[in-house]
Amino acid sequence: MKTPTDLSSYVRVLKMASTPSWQEFSQVAKIAGAGIGLVGFMGFLIYVFMFVLPGGP
Repeated sequence: MKTPTDLSSYVRVLKMASTPSWQEFSQVAKIAGAGIGLVGFMGFLIYVFMFVLPGGP
């Protein structure tokens, strides 16, 4: 894959990019936070099943 080295392609991408509104940012942050929380909770459950409950290693 050829990487563009001219500055005009980077400027074109920056012109197309826009700052998200507060509502859009808030929604993305909530979804990402929920995903992180879900993964953490699943890790906690695995820990409990492996080390806390009787019969663990």
